[in-house]
Amino acid sequence: MEALRQDDPRRFGRFTALARFDEQASAVRYVARDTASGETALVTAARPELAAVPVFSRRFRAEARTAERLAGGWVSPPLETGKAAGTPGDGPEPLWTAAGYVAALPLDEAVGIAGPLPERVVRVLGAGIAETLSRVHATGAALQGLAPGTVLLAADGPRLTAFGPLGAAASAEAGPEDRLSVRLGYLTPEQIAGEEVSAASDLFVLGLLLAYAATGATPFTEGPAEGASRRIAEDEPELDGVPQELRELIASCLAKDPAERPSAGTVAAELALEGAAGLARGGWLPEPLAAAVADQEARVRALEVPAAGGAETPGTDGAPGTAGTPGTDGAPGADRTPGTDGAPGTDGAPGAETAGPGGIKEDRGTTRFLNTGPRPPRNDTPTTQLALPQGVAAPPPPALAPTAQQAPAAPGTPAAHSAPAPGGAPQPGHPYAAPAAPYAAPGSVPPHSGPTPYPAAALPAGAGGTGAGGGGPMVSLPLPPAPAPAPDPGASRRTLLTIAAAAVGGLVVGGGAMAALGSGETAAATDDKPAPKPRRTLPGQAPEPRWTYTHPASEAPPLTAAVWQDELLVLTGESQAAAVDLRTGKRRWQRADAAKGQAALAAGTDLVFVASPTEFLWLAPKDGKVVHRVRYTEAFDDLAVGPLAGSSGPVIWFTASHTVTVKAPKPKKGKKRGKDKQVPEAFFLAYDIVRRKELWRTPVPAGRAPGTPSYRVAAERSADILVRQRSASLTPAEVRAAKRKGSVRSFDQKTGKLLWTKQYGAATPEAATAGDEDGTLYAAVGTDLEAFEADTAKPLWRVEGTEGSVYGTPLIAGPLVHTTESSQSVGAVERESGRLVWRRSTEVPAPGNAPSITLSSSEKTLIAADAVQVTAFAADSGERLWKFQDIGAAEPKGATVSAPYRVLTVGKTAIVQRERSFYAFPVA
Repeated sequence: MEALRQDDPRRFGRFTALARFDEQASAVRYVARDTASGETALVTAARPELAAVPVFSRRFRAEARTAERLAGGWVSPPLETGKAAGTPGDGPEPLWTAAGYVAALPLDEAVGIAGPLPERVVRVLGAGIAETLSRVHATGAALQGLAPGTVLLAADGPRLTAFGPLGAAASAEAGPEDRLSVRLGYLTPEQIAGEEVSAASDLFVLGLLLAYAATGATPFTEGPAEGASRRIAEDEPELDGVPQELRELIASCLAKDPAERPSAGTVAAELALEGAAGLARGGWLPEPLAAAVADQEARVRALEVPAAGGAETPGTDGAPGTAGTPGTDGAPGADRTPGTDGAPGTDGAPGAETAGPGGIKEDRGTTRFLNTGPRPPRNDTPTTQLALPQGVAAPPPPALAPTAQQAPAAPGTPAAHSAPAPGGAPQPGHPYAAPAAPYAAPGSVPPHSGPTPYPAAALPAGAGGTGAGGGGPMVSLPLPPAPAPAPDPGASRRTLLTIAAAAVGGLVVGGGAMAALGSGETAAATDDKPAPKPRRTLPGQAPEPRWTYTHPASEAPPLTAAVWQDELLVLTGESQAAAVDLRTGKRRWQRADAAKGQAALAAGTDLVFVASPTEFLWLAPKDGKVVHRVRYTEAFDDLAVGPLAGSSGPVIWFTASHTVTVKAPKPKKGKKRGKDKQVPEAFFLAYDIVRRKELWRTPVPAGRAPGTPSYRVAAERSADILVRQRSASLTPAEVRAAKRKGSVRSFDQKTGKLLWTKQYGAATPEAATAGDEDGTLYAAVGTDLEAFEADTAKPLWRVEGTEGSVYGTPLIAGPLVHTTESSQSVGAVERESGRLVWRRSTEVPAPGNAPSITLSSSEKTLIAADAVQVTAFAADSGERLWKFQDIGAAEPKGATVSAPYRVLTVGKTAIVQRERSFYAFPVA
């Protein structure tokens, strides 16, 4: 961190600049504060020479919009975007964007301080990155923004701060004819081959980052610089130093074939099934890193608003988290401007600092800094660098033709990333399609000054050339001069953003075509037009919840949740029931009487019905007051009431049992009389909760001890209901008698009379089963889903499932049967024919239970919930709409949340629950 310079902007919208935070390849970042609210921000201001290039300006704004749409989770939300006011001089006003400040360390600096990171830290880091990648990949785009300087470690988890080539650039240069060259720091095998970049490319780079975090070195650095790209493309990674538990996963990310790499969702779940936030709870950073983060936060907090008319003062004492900026205390080996303060307690330029009150060093220029404590130790061993070992000289990169001559490299850019010298031919490239967002995050080391995985000269020699190495990963953005008074036949009118991996006789390796990318919104060439207004929600990202509700920590987590009359969310727990207003997410009441109750139902239009362990309760929706109660001992002849089997309108069905004494038979003459037996006697009952009246009671076989069977209504028809007994309540004798096949019972709706009992194919007692009103039953049979005529058990059709998977309970809606499998796939088939309409993966790694599925009230959105995430699909087409993972807001030392997600739908809202947390999402 250093004092503001004479030509630095002083105002960014409502924010006042306090100090230079660091420099990036394409921008300068400032610590700034809103003096009215006290809010601190990191402002990223584009370099003026780059902002003047039209393609850079459009790309910068597009990436800022992408950052806004990706905000949430491990992406800090942007606060404001605009042009700076009060810029000295008559120069162009820079583009800028502001993000909330979060104290954090870049990954490369963290490894420099602490060395290779522990396995748990690597898991949290990788899971957090993968969770964000999964959101980006759901749109069909690639991120291409991962680098050691763009991935930060904060106290509560990782942060991503770049979402494309501008934010992750190792160097960026503006040349003549509005050409912009952006040099990247990473290569993937497909980039080296000149092939299309895809989501799988992000997984390769993620594998490199995780290997670096776990070992302090990248897995392809052994050997000379000129052979680096060959090693990436051909050699197996060196992962001996990676913990055994992580080695297989990282190796799969580093597969040469993109098709063999796992998805981001798979990586996230394998690293932290409970999510990155869950694994990070209680603190995840080693002590040296936690101390460095805290020290950085204290230094930023101590910054004061500069006095008006202040001037530049070099020699400001740097804060942890800054490196490579002239005049700052940087990373190991960072260059320093002569006469500047490079370490705490050393004098810089003459007169740069004076002793302030209490002996605190004070800058006499525009900014005050406090020495808040000792800096963390630094490690400058070569093993902490992502680049090739220090001292390896890189061959010079190819030169550009005079028509595309490069501007000098930005200050602080290392030689490995310097602009090519004139004299060679410019390189075309293959498509690059990833909208991005180069907004700032705290403590970042400038990507062009920190260690990078491979230097610019790490590309192979052109096959048709003389043996000179290719340039580094280069993004070229040619544009005709703007504004142009008339069309120029010799200049392209389109904005091209391409990445050149290697050159072969002036062509891209593999013959890759040139793809056009304009504003970052689409992968189509666009004319130089104003960028479209941003969409508020990025496809793949869950919409902003209407409200959130967190159940108090002083109470046990809710056992059940149900919606009452589109007005209340009624929660029951061990100690009480509570109601949350569905419009506001605010708790309306709580009532101890309804503790441990089952799901709430509507008893008419003015009462809430809850079945507690000992009685039925009718509560007033306004305040939860008990209006009526019916005790089981009084209404049902001392029956022990079991769980509800189902409901329809005012009618509920449930099982109950009691124990009766069966007297021993009279003994034969001369024989001793036997003992009386205690035998369970079970019933299936129907009850009207509006009239508070029992409708019928039918004897049924008793279940496993204590005797109450557990039923589930599989289908309701006009004349009967079809009921399955849950396998856990079957007696061993019943299982043997049925030859391990499940059965379905039909009960008359009016009288409760048992009409028939049938088995369906080879469906087991555990098989998921559901039926419709037309008399068709759908059951999981082996790995397949079969349809039967309910009354005759005649097979109708069969849908093959995924090998090794089983179907969960299907959901019938209109002409479709929505399916769910333990392979973590959901889909839809036609009710009449069984034709598969669509099948999609939730990207959660198998095996596991089949996700539970729920339809929105309009039946347009299918929502799948499991232990890892909630995924929304278009019900008719299977288009993946969005995915949600609760990053949590528990206390640092709170228990890890491992409860599965549950979903309720009401109107145009989906209520997502994970233990104590509830989110109300808008749905179609």
